[in-house]
Amino acid sequence: MKKLILSCFMALSLFGIPSNSFSMEPVRIDVLFMNHGPMRPTLRDLKDLFSRYAGKIAVSDYDSESEEGEAFKSKMGITRHIPLVIWIDRESTVQVNGKPVTFSGFPTGSGPSFYQGKWKIGDLEMALDQATSKH
Repeated sequence: MKKLILSCFMALSLFGIPSNSFSMEPVRIDVLFMNHGPMRPTLRDLKDLFSRYAGKIAVSDYDSESEEGEAFKSKMGITRHIPLVIWIDRESTVQVNGKPVTFSGFPTGSGPSFYQGKWKIGDLEMALDQATSKH
């Protein structure tokens, strides 16, 4: 009888735990970039930031000048010259603190001014925090 009660308790315990506590899908991050000198400091910053989300995000990088990058660029509908685009779960524009932020171009304050976007690494960090808290 004790074995039956223990078995029932174990079964209820296992099935009573939400399945997402065992395994959560990582947040998908896609990065399309130009592998040029001015972009390299930003790419290092991104690599450092992404490393803090190990296991929570899955990053795919695409050099826009490679065959794979050209195919990805076309798939995502990018037709203009752009040094960097970051997608979080297939969205390049996300709400950060109630404001839409588009992760395109150099972060504000880095790279050539005419290719700077209106975002900062801190905005991306907040967006990743939001996205990983949902998964």
